[in-house]
Amino acid sequence: MTTKVDLRSDTVTQPTEGMRAAMARAPLGDDVFGDDPSVNALQDKIAAMLGFEAALFVPTGTQSNLCAILAHCQRGDEYIVGQMAHCYRWEGGGAAVFGSVQPQPLNHQPDGSLALADVEAAIKPDDAHFARTRLLALENTLGGKLLPFEYVQQATALAQKHGLGRHLDGARLFNAAVAQAVQAGSHPLAEARRIAQCFDSVSVCFSKGLGAPVGSALCGSRDFIARAHRIRKMAGGGMRQAGMLAAAASHALDHHVGRLAQDHALAQHLADGLAGIEGLQVEAPQTNMVFVDLTGAAREQSAALLKHLAGQGVQATGLYRLRFVTHLDVDTAGVDRAVAAIRQFFNARS
Repeated sequence: MTTKVDLRSDTVTQPTEGMRAAMARAPLGDDVFGDDPSVNALQDKIAAMLGFEAALFVPTGTQSNLCAILAHCQRGDEYIVGQMAHCYRWEGGGAAVFGSVQPQPLNHQPDGSLALADVEAAIKPDDAHFARTRLLALENTLGGKLLPFEYVQQATALAQKHGLGRHLDGARLFNAAVAQAVQAGSHPLAEARRIAQCFDSVSVCFSKGLGAPVGSALCGSRDFIARAHRIRKMAGGGMRQAGMLAAAASHALDHHVGRLAQDHALAQHLADGLAGIEGLQVEAPQTNMVFVDLTGAAREQSAALLKHLAGQGVQATGLYRLRFVTHLDVDTAGVDRAVAAIRQFFNARS
């Protein structure tokens, strides 16, 4: 196959022609000196969009979360976080390694939330025997699931009651906002702001569903962003003529938020196409991710299935649980091709 259907992640997208044009014409400066106009414009734009005083453009979501945790916490502090949260499980233990900040991971509920009773019980007393609990870190979406907004309000109010900082890993915040807007009958940008305003800091990734090639932003108060800026410097995140990348992110905010609904619809189309295949348990998608558990005899066929898919020009990830992610470089024909290849493998009729 000459054309791949890449369902591994929404990080694999290529810049659109409009985005490339925006990058090419971006005015540039030196962001380490603070005078790249395109970076400054992006920081102002995302901060205003989400209702914060300031923002910081960083190379990656991992660095954004690291800067956030270390700006909220000091050595010997801890943050409460979910077992499957990206900033705990998939970021190399950076907060502990670089900042001596201890994570306190909690088990998730089926909807991705952390039980409020578990959060409250995890908050340590003011005693020299314990790390100082300073921060609650949540993620929205988590594994493609939208955290219920009422829960977000309750959890962040609980954290505030106990004097904890509140950080949101909003790598896919706009996917969450699009899904929440459907429930609320509202606009995605309004919902993104409503979610963000429950937190003291929010990290947003531009290189996932929004389709930019590189970059995330960390939003918060001016004092908080000043601390995070210092940490970004120590982490080697200062870039020079970064305006070309910022211009891509700014273009994505202007043109790629509303279209996330198409990715969500395609994920549902994929899930519908896989329904009824023996040995596959398909989790109903809420945004742009479809998780499929292999059960029974199919459990031993994951490697062969992925090889078969690759032979059909379809890329996916997983072992006993497969993950398919839709994005702006996947269309209906691509999803139909993936469904046909999987059904062929399992000899399942359409």
